[in-house]
Amino acid sequence: MKLSDFDYALPGERIAQRPLAERDASRLLLLGRDSGGWQDCAFRELPGLLRGDELIVVNNTRVLPARLFGRRVGVRSEAPGKTSRARREHLQAGIEVLLVREVEPGVWDALVRPGRKMPTGERVVFGEGELEAEVLDRGEYGLRRLGLKSRGPLREAIERLGHIPLPPYIDRPDDPGDRERYQTIFASREGAVAAPTAALHFSSRVLDALRQRGVEMCEITLHVGLGTFQPIHTDTVEEHVMHAERYEIPEATAHRIIAAKRDRRPVLAVGTTVVRALEDSAQKAQAAGGRSLLLAGPGDAEIFIRPGHTFRVVDQLLTNFHLPQSTLLVLVSAFAGREMILAAYRHAVEAEYRFYSYGDCMLIR
Repeated sequence: MKLSDFDYALPGERIAQRPLAERDASRLLLLGRDSGGWQDCAFRELPGLLRGDELIVVNNTRVLPARLFGRRVGVRSEAPGKTSRARREHLQAGIEVLLVREVEPGVWDALVRPGRKMPTGERVVFGEGELEAEVLDRGEYGLRRLGLKSRGPLREAIERLGHIPLPPYIDRPDDPGDRERYQTIFASREGAVAAPTAALHFSSRVLDALRQRGVEMCEITLHVGLGTFQPIHTDTVEEHVMHAERYEIPEATAHRIIAAKRDRRPVLAVGTTVVRALEDSAQKAQAAGGRSLLLAGPGDAEIFIRPGHTFRVVDQLLTNFHLPQSTLLVLVSAFAGREMILAAYRHAVEAEYRFYSYGDCMLIR
């Protein structure tokens, strides 16, 4: 499959730059896989659009304020007073760090900009020096491995000095409101560098209505990282290699999903991150002998879901609109069909839906 087969035109003004005043005020495009038709709805109508016996699975990851702005202070091995004028001017330049994944306590994989001239041993300080990073190693995908230390508790320093890592298509700096609105109401387990955006629409009002309908809900954790947003640089989709993302499926959630599938109740995944975790676990369970539908516990989602994939767990999908030629657009095309998805996207553009992280959503069933 050519990457160009997963393209569409999107005017820049359709990209949502800020969240709506209320979480559940977004629009919802209802897409029927069997009928091939769609219906314009409001997200607040979600409880009434469901049968009432669905099992909804959400991602409870919490976004870390992982974007840090600092300045270079040199390589640890440099002797004091021996730094050249050019080197001193170089060290005055600002540096941006995006923490991607905690490898072990105090050690993180990170993207550094500008990072091409950041040698091993280079140090960066943040704030008034209460947080410091040292480049320990260079990795794949442009990553640097950093050792972090702080004057007080490390997490508190990151929380205080860090910024919410808004996606690059949101053309503004983050503001205090993003600390609350770029988190879902389910967020409890810290570790993501981006929000599982399909769940941003949920409010306590919608949750109450779902409970009244008898809809069951459960949680998994997938810390959104490079795997979700890494661009496809190959001409064909099959050549792309996904970056793994860590997830965990609790025993109770696995049991509920297995029971729902046994009872022929639809499993509704809220977001592509939930789809990746559940389908990766099911694929590994089958490879292990197929004695269980899912493997409970931790895992690394390496799966690249593309057209031709057999969905073993997910029956319905609530998802935001995704970038052209992205792995996420490929995933939803695998779930509902490429032509159907692209037709629905063209309608959404014409109907002035809001796109991407702070935008509207679609329910595919």
